[in-house]
Amino acid sequence: MTDSCPHLDTVQPVIPQTLGCAECLEQGSWWVHLRLCRACGHVGCCDESPNRHATAHFHATRHPIIEGYDPPEGWGWCYVDEIEVDLPDQTEQRGPIPRFIDNYGRLIPAAIRGLKPELE
Repeated sequence: MTDSCPHLDTVQPVIPQTLGCAECLEQGSWWVHLRLCRACGHVGCCDESPNRHATAHFHATRHPIIEGYDPPEGWGWCYVDEIEVDLPDQTEQRGPIPRFIDNYGRLIPAAIRGLKPELE
């Protein structure tokens, strides 16, 4: 990881706007992992998820730094420089994070069928 990314000055202490991917929750879709925008608090799904909303948020807003947020992992990524970055702090969860994937990387069938994620 690096702290030499020139975009680290955009990192803010944020409050996650939702408990899951904002767009997936609205669309009734599912995700694999969550990413938190460290400029505004938007919660989006990762690039392994069908909709890739965190990356779409970057393209729409140009907010460069995200935090791994499922569960809070403490690592950061700069979309502009395509590097992992050291974050000054780790964002706390606001509540249980909905899960569609189990600890072995498998879809949770009941969660997908009803699009009601398990709360962890």
